[in-house]
Amino acid sequence: MNTKRWIALAIAAGLLVFSVIWQAAASFMTADFEEIFSMNDTPFEEKVIEEGGGAGKIAVINLNGVIQDTTGGAFNTSGYNHDKFLEMIEAAGEDAMTDGIILRVNTPGGGVVESAEIHDKIVEVQEESGKPVYISMGNTAASGGYYISAPADKIVAHPATLTGSIGVIMQSINISDLADDLGIDFNTIKSGEYKDIMSASRDMTEEERDILQTIIDDMYGDFVQVIVEGREMSEERVRELGDGRVYTGSQAKELGLVDDLGSLTDTIDMMKEEQGLEDPQVVEYQPGLGIDQFLGGTVKSMFGEEAELHGMLELLRQTNAPRAMYLYSE
Repeated sequence: MNTKRWIALAIAAGLLVFSVIWQAAASFMTADFEEIFSMNDTPFEEKVIEEGGGAGKIAVINLNGVIQDTTGGAFNTSGYNHDKFLEMIEAAGEDAMTDGIILRVNTPGGGVVESAEIHDKIVEVQEESGKPVYISMGNTAASGGYYISAPADKIVAHPATLTGSIGVIMQSINISDLADDLGIDFNTIKSGEYKDIMSASRDMTEEERDILQTIIDDMYGDFVQVIVEGREMSEERVRELGDGRVYTGSQAKELGLVDDLGSLTDTIDMMKEEQGLEDPQVVEYQPGLGIDQFLGGTVKSMFGEEAELHGMLELLRQTNAPRAMYLYSE
């Protein structure tokens, strides 16, 4: 490569670096830092979606995406924030002006622990505040999405909602044959016989499968009990329905897994009528724009698809160990 080409390449690289720096500087210069930093500790802001003439209000809280407690730093631009979602539910329960809570659930489920934490928070708010909690199901409210819905005072699904998927799943991969073909050896030093259970480098033994099955059965029993208590169904009936399959909203209504069919607007109207709420204001809780969200948005705008890829890799890195999940996956 001659001198002129080297100079041209250096100029191009310099322009690229300058462009990145300029975009970052522009984002910072146009940002409202007072608002960003003041809202960093605020779990949400209220957006009015329906004006009301009455004194009370209905709070709508959205759950979108896989239920999991992950942190991806500045590259984490995913829509679900576990801690803030729990804070929103608690805040709605403590707000004296809020007469009812509607959770808009659109999730295939997720972590066992995270789903249980949401379930417990809903029950806590119901018991301590006495406020009704309704569920409005979106496209999908399956597995963990149904788990958290079970204790609600009313569950409303769209006829085409995919729900159910009652059960627990744990998966791993076995790449031992591929490793043999590639000439790859695994060296494992462990303190006990089962320390590398579900290892990807070898076949699972029957004893290991039995151990893991007892764990899954125990978690499944908890899932069943949540539905027994929340839906007032017999354990036998819940186990009959809870074979892992998904149901449409219409099927779930016929089976008693949901109470009614309709949209979010229908759910709001149902709460007004059934709870005797006179023209309440309806607000939607939205995550506040804190510094983490600002940085995530800035990185995403600067690097586009590369930021999305980094976020996905970070998520995979955090969840690469086998874990039990209340999760529906196609």
